Amino acid sequence: MTDEPDLSKYRPDTRAIRGGIQRSQHHEMSEGLFMTQGYVYDRAADAEAAFAGELDVYMYARYGNPTVTAFQERLRAIEGAEACFATATGMSAIFVALASILVSGDRLVASRALFGSSIQVFNLYFAKWGIEVEFVDGHVLDQWEAALARPAKAVFFETPTNPMQDIVDVRRVAEFAHAAGAMVIVDNVFATPIGQRPLEMGADAVIYSATKHIDGQGRVMGGAILGSDEYINGPVKMMVRQMGPTLSPFNAWVLLKGLETMPVRVRAQAASALAIAQFLEGRAGVARVLYPFLDSHPQAKLARSQMSIGGTVVTFDLAAAKGADAKAAAFKVMDALRLFELSNNLGDAKSIVTHPATTFHRSLGPDGRAAIGESEGTIRLSVGLEDVEDLKDDLAQALNAA
Repeated sequence: MTDEPDLSKYRPDTRAIRGGIQRSQHHEMSEGLFMTQGYVYDRAADAEAAFAGELDVYMYARYGNPTVTAFQERLRAIEGAEACFATATGMSAIFVALASILVSGDRLVASRALFGSSIQVFNLYFAKWGIEVEFVDGHVLDQWEAALARPAKAVFFETPTNPMQDIVDVRRVAEFAHAAGAMVIVDNVFATPIGQRPLEMGADAVIYSATKHIDGQGRVMGGAILGSDEYINGPVKMMVRQMGPTLSPFNAWVLLKGLETMPVRVRAQAASALAIAQFLEGRAGVARVLYPFLDSHPQAKLARSQMSIGGTVVTFDLAAAKGADAKAAAFKVMDALRLFELSNNLGDAKSIVTHPATTFHRSLGPDGRAAIGESEGTIRLSVGLEDVEDLKDDLAQALNAA
């Protein structure tokens, strides 16, 4: 076989293996890793033509790299997007996706329930640059409709939200946003490209922190923005090239290989996450369990209509006193766990436990956390690939110890 198959004929799991393959003259089985910061030209006129946009070649690693291109093309094929551009981190992807299209005087409407760094970017930087930011409760359609009753430039949200698992109705919000002239950008990290396809529901762009499930084994950082060819190869590409949040070739190679196993890993983790969510419901000491595919989730029907799996994250609240007592109870449970690693990451093959209020949502303050339903007794679990019965046993002994 000399030519790669037409990927449009195949499903996402196959694309996760076959997408982006560009073999060198050596016909290697594993994708090549091109570690270089620059490229050479045969003639001076070729360099001139390249910089004039008349010759399509690699010019500089900040502009492009064969290994990075392979990762971008594979993720693009899985997502079913027209184009993809990789970045150094997930946060650089969020920043570039919005900053590349927003100017002073524009309106950004965003869900209130976001990763802490996203909120910091909006409040600390976009606001002082003259960009109006309006926050809404993402799961309340009336608030979206009211906020988008007047023109806006962009809409941004996570679904499910981190960590409280609110579900945003992608189709309806996209309808409101497009009527207001806004571009819809969705952070799809919790659901992954295997579990949810926002572009098929009306979103204009999708963001990933590739550090999470795409790597999935705690090795490297990366990010990606996917959307139309006009958007990705226009403002997004221009900003990454000029500002420099470029994905390294080595990280791209690790992420490229991570995509091959991502479908299998994520589905197994999601199955375990559902089992753990069901296990935690009704246990002594647990006040509430949040997981999109639990029947008790207030938006379970919407979640099942948008997602093919419930994700790898389970959130629960301890039935404890408020404030310092709730925090102390949460710390006691977390410190008693033996298989769940204490970390602030998610999507790893190893199971992880996080206390949102004192880590990635510390900057929100008590009022900001209360506004999204998060308390000092909220604990977030990222479920890994360990035997689910061992994970249940670990949670049981930790809850009993507390």
